[in-house]
Amino acid sequence: MTIREAAAALGAEVLQNDFEDTKLSGAYTSDLLSDVMAHAKDGGALITIQAHKNTVAVATLVNIAVIVICNSRPAPEDMLEAAKDEGIAVIRTKENQFTVSGKLYALLKQEE
Repeated sequence: MTIREAAAALGAEVLQNDFEDTKLSGAYTSDLLSDVMAHAKDGGALITIQAHKNTVAVATLVNIAVIVICNSRPAPEDMLEAAKDEGIAVIRTKENQFTVSGKLYALLKQEE
């Protein structure tokens, strides 16, 4: 499943549209950025409510393909600019992390 396919399936809004539409290798859910650095996998999605520039920096370190912002949190312009510079997609959904994690898990499992 590609980033754009996942965004469509989740009913998410694409906030940062300048990225390569790669296949997702998995996902990681956390709001603690040090936890993301320690455990997120290369090429996956980061599901979080952390909508700020530091989230992009951490995503870059672990090669996250897309940041999924939950609970309709606003994304500041400096975050979106940083994501654009790094080629990281940013999408937003009104749903919470638990719901998004379950949905994305099921979608990715269908692909196996």
